[in-house]
Amino acid sequence: MTISMVLTAYGFAAFALNGAVAIFFLFIAGILWFVPVTRTAGEMASIDGWERGGVFTWTKATLGDLPGWASIFYQWIHITVGINTMMYFAIGCLSISVGFPFMNDNPVMRFFFQMLILWSLIVIQQRGTKTTGKIAQWCFLLGVALPTIFLLLVFIIYLAKGNKMLITINWHTIFPKNYQFATLVGLVPFVLAFAGADGSATHVKDLKNPRVYPKAMMLLAIIAIATDIIGSLSIAGTIPVDKIQLSTGVVYAYGYIVAKLGFSAAMVQVTQTILGVLFAIGILGIISGWVVGPNAGMHEAALQGYMPKIFTKTNRWGIETNLMILQGIVVSLMGAYLTFGAGGTSSNVSFRTAMGLTVAIYMVMYMTMFVGYLVLQFKHNDIHRVFLAGRTHIMRILIGISGFLLSLLSFIVTFFAPTGYTVAQGHTYTKMLLIAFTIVLVIPFIMYTFRKKWAKEVGFSIEDAKEDRKRLLAPGKPSDDDAKVATEED
Repeated sequence: MTISMVLTAYGFAAFALNGAVAIFFLFIAGILWFVPVTRTAGEMASIDGWERGGVFTWTKATLGDLPGWASIFYQWIHITVGINTMMYFAIGCLSISVGFPFMNDNPVMRFFFQMLILWSLIVIQQRGTKTTGKIAQWCFLLGVALPTIFLLLVFIIYLAKGNKMLITINWHTIFPKNYQFATLVGLVPFVLAFAGADGSATHVKDLKNPRVYPKAMMLLAIIAIATDIIGSLSIAGTIPVDKIQLSTGVVYAYGYIVAKLGFSAAMVQVTQTILGVLFAIGILGIISGWVVGPNAGMHEAALQGYMPKIFTKTNRWGIETNLMILQGIVVSLMGAYLTFGAGGTSSNVSFRTAMGLTVAIYMVMYMTMFVGYLVLQFKHNDIHRVFLAGRTHIMRILIGISGFLLSLLSFIVTFFAPTGYTVAQGHTYTKMLLIAFTIVLVIPFIMYTFRKKWAKEVGFSIEDAKEDRKRLLAPGKPSDDDAKVATEED
């Protein structure tokens, strides 16, 4: 589950725009952010009564009802933007495979195919997720894992045959030339690549030995960093930076490398066609999972009166149909805004704005989560956990601070246009991002003002909820004495 969230090939082209600096950003995002996220989430999920509901339960217990509701809302709505990013990639790949570039270059056609993909998947998911879950697994294996492994192999062969890279990699080039916001905005796609791994934390208590969890997450971080480095460098090293298209760059990289290996033009075209289709299939499988996954937490929130009663209903297969329709409408509106708001055929600006907005929204959720974790450490350290993020109390505080600070940095730099954009493109990027983010930011606070009314409609007692929160914060055995703490090997 977590592997499919972290190994996202659609980010390779965005990584490649940073050249050799991609290595630096990958280590920063992988070690200083991904590790704190998984460790702190793992600790909170291992507390009795906190294993269900994820960030909604954690932040509601430590910070209160409103932060808890805002957190789950931001987690839910960020993927409505993220789905558009994934669809841009899928459409870009298909446009190469079928030889119809207008699918990706023409904003009207691009939006048409976005809607076709989105609403088709929503309809398919209405009969339950058992079958579609298996389909999603196969889509990931065939459309993400297999093409990525193939890319690594052909790139290694490409280098082994003495072909030169278009970028230079040494100790001086892997670090940014400056640390201005316009440069640090390059960190955004790397943080996004590691986002979502906290979802696996809810299974910590199910492990026979919780010590395995941090080791598994560290191994995953290493694998993801290595894969992303080779994936991004294979594009940066073979395609000039001004020719890299965010939604199609990885497919063209295959074609260029295969051509350099001595294959005919026909074989190059066949390779791009097959790989484009496979990547599109893989991303569609991932989207199908995201169409269903985040709605579970929102459904729980609706049952507690944070949303109108209509969103508490499910169909006979247990699917939150009304929530999925709402999600589809939001994705559609976001898709229209991002696709047409970028102006003309600027698919790169649309793609990068979607990516930036996804990160901005998600970082608000993560900052709230880390604040909740620090409150847990300072005010409720006597609560019993099965797993601890670090061996000592000080170490756990430092882990929480590290995660918060990097989330804050990622949030801030997101609003600065990437280097290489024209003045007009930079203005469009920043304006679109600020408008969309401001609207999204205030929505949960407006909705919260109706909480008492909606809670009454669904028969939920707010007073009982207050007592439940006290129960969640009830002290247990001293955590440092009996929790299964990660050893120095971790």
